Amino acid sequence: MAKKDYYDVLGVSKGATAQEIKKGYRKMAVKYHPDKNPGDTAAEESFKEAAEAYEVLSDDNKKAKYDRYGHAAFDGAGGGGGGFGGGFGGGGMNMDDIFSQFGDIFGGGGGGFGGGGSRQRRVKGSNLRIRVSLTLEEIANGVEKKIKVKRKVQVSGTTYKTCTTCNGSGQVMRVTNTILGRMQTAATCTTCSGAGQQIDKKAAGTDAHGLATSEETVSVKIPAGVVEGMQLKVSGKGNDAPGNGVAGDLLVLIEEEDHANLKREGDNLHYDLYVSFSEAVLGISKEIETVTGKVRIKLDSGIQSGKILRLRGKGIPSVNGYGKGDLLVHVNVWTPQELNKEQKTFFENMQEHENFVPNPNENDKSFFDKVKDMFS
Repeated sequence: MAKKDYYDVLGVSKGATAQEIKKGYRKMAVKYHPDKNPGDTAAEESFKEAAEAYEVLSDDNKKAKYDRYGHAAFDGAGGGGGGFGGGFGGGGMNMDDIFSQFGDIFGGGGGGFGGGGSRQRRVKGSNLRIRVSLTLEEIANGVEKKIKVKRKVQVSGTTYKTCTTCNGSGQVMRVTNTILGRMQTAATCTTCSGAGQQIDKKAAGTDAHGLATSEETVSVKIPAGVVEGMQLKVSGKGNDAPGNGVAGDLLVLIEEEDHANLKREGDNLHYDLYVSFSEAVLGISKEIETVTGKVRIKLDSGIQSGKILRLRGKGIPSVNGYGKGDLLVHVNVWTPQELNKEQKTFFENMQEHENFVPNPNENDKSFFDKVKDMFS
C-alpha cells in the first residue's frame, strides 16, 4: 500500500508553518493516542503514522528532502537498522521512541496522554558517534562494515526501583509565587535524572547509573551513493539507558578516501587519460579504470587533446535511487619533450604540411563549449 502524504496525515498544507505542523500533529496524536484508544490497533497505527510525519516535517533538512523527493528521499532507511538520514524508514520507531522523542507535545514532558503521566517516562541513552572511511568502490557498490564499538550496557545483577521522589513520572512539580498568583511548572526529577527509576542494587564493576562498558561488533549497512559528511543512524546501538530506558543510537559519519585515478563530482566521476602523440594521430584502444572494474575504450585517429568522452552509467549511483552518474574521460595528448635528431628533422619537415596546420572546424569545440556540453 502506498504511503500517505505526510501533509495529508497531519491535515496541513504544504506551505504550513512549523507551528501549524506541530498543532496538526498534536491534534492527530491526541485523537489516536493509545490511552484514549486501548486495544485499537488501527488507532495505534494512525498514531505512529502521525509521529512519522511529524518527525520528518518538523526537521528543516528532512522536510526539504521530502518536499523535493517525497517518500523516496528516505527509501534507503528501511531495514537492517542502518537507515539513512535518521528517518523512520517505514515505521522504524516504536511507541517508546515516540514518547521519548515527542513527549513534550502532550505538555507532560514525555509522559502519557494529557500530561497526566499515565505512561511511565522512559529516558533515552546517549548517542555514540564514529567515523567510517570508504573507498570510491565501496561508495559505488554499497558495503556492509563490521565496526567495533565501546558502549555502556546494562548488566545482570543491577536492579532498579521506582523513584521515591517523583513516583516514577520522571518529573516533579514546582509551585512558584508570582505577582499573577501561584504558578505550577514541571521539572526533571534530579534524583533519577528523569528516568523514573533509581538504582536498588548495583552490580560490581558498574558506574553510578548501573551500566558497564562493553565492546561490541556492530554491522552497518551503507547504501551506495553516500557522500562525504553524510550521517547514518543505527538505532539502539548507542549507550543503554538506566532502568527501563531505551538505548541511544550509533551515528556513523561518512568520510571519502581519495582515489588514485578517479575524481568525484557529485554522482559523476572524472578520469584523466594521457595518450602519446602517435596514439592520438593513429588512434588506439585503451583500457581504463572504473569503480566497477576495467573497461576498454576506442580512441579514433586524429583525436584532439581536451576531448571528453562520456561513459554513461559508469559513475556513482544516486543515494536516493535516481539512476547513476557518468564517467567523464578527459583525453590529454602528451607532447614529446625531448627529441633525437631524426625525430626533430621529421617534425621540421612536417611543420608546414597541410595536415599539421591547425584547422579547427565547428565540431572542434572550445574548452568552454566542452564544459558547457559536459554539464548539459
